[in-house]
Amino acid sequence: MITSPANEQVKRIRRLQERKERERTGLFFLEGIRIVAEAVERGEAFETLIVSPDRLQSDFAWKLVENLRRNGTPILEVSSLVFERLSQKEGPQGIAAVVHQRWMPLGAVSVENGKPWVALDSVADPGNLGTILRTLDAVGGAGVILLDQSTDPYDPSCVRASMGALFDLHLVRTSFEQFRDWIKRQTGVALIGTSGAAKQDYHDFPYPSRLVLLMGSERLGLQPYHLELCDEVVRIPMVGRSDSLNLAVATAVVLYEIFNQQRQKSLGVMP
Repeated sequence: MITSPANEQVKRIRRLQERKERERTGLFFLEGIRIVAEAVERGEAFETLIVSPDRLQSDFAWKLVENLRRNGTPILEVSSLVFERLSQKEGPQGIAAVVHQRWMPLGAVSVENGKPWVALDSVADPGNLGTILRTLDAVGGAGVILLDQSTDPYDPSCVRASMGALFDLHLVRTSFEQFRDWIKRQTGVALIGTSGAAKQDYHDFPYPSRLVLLMGSERLGLQPYHLELCDEVVRIPMVGRSDSLNLAVATAVVLYEIFNQQRQKSLGVMP
């Protein structure tokens, strides 16, 4: 058992709190019984499982540990103090993991009927990104395309906010220029943007079955060169004093409109 926070393995894991280290290694850190269990269920590739026997009280969690041990996953046992130094939660449960990241190249993306993609330009808040991932998974979406200087989906705040949706969605990282060239080559795929200045109400627009929803950054929204690329731009009406919505909320509003229209079509309610 490792009892010193100065241990080299412990320091290596702690460095995964930094984006630069996550990108260098292709690894990320997650903790908690539920999310570790979901990572196991989804078949994620574990590099190391970290366990603090003094803290881990759950029989279910111990079964997870034993299953992973039998499958050959390296198990790192640490003291309660060391686990506290690794943890980013209040009242840590005593189980965490270092897991390999998964990325899809843009060229491998296929937009299928009823499985929307979301493209995000320079999303800055990892909590927003995690919430968008969770919502997209809830409506049966396929994945997220992160453009330019977008935040890291493997940031601990994003991992927590995604509530496991991170494991069910495809993740793509690319530049706007590459995305622009790619979307122009997609036959029968609509690019839908949002803007407060748009004339088309988001609720009245008939969304096609194959689409990518393009959302702008929290601070600037979509810029003119983004809007020029879109096949349609929709507006979310607001009648109160607020003139904008939180990015994750706005994305959820449009995604659920798309989802509801698709459900109605499947029931034969809409022409």
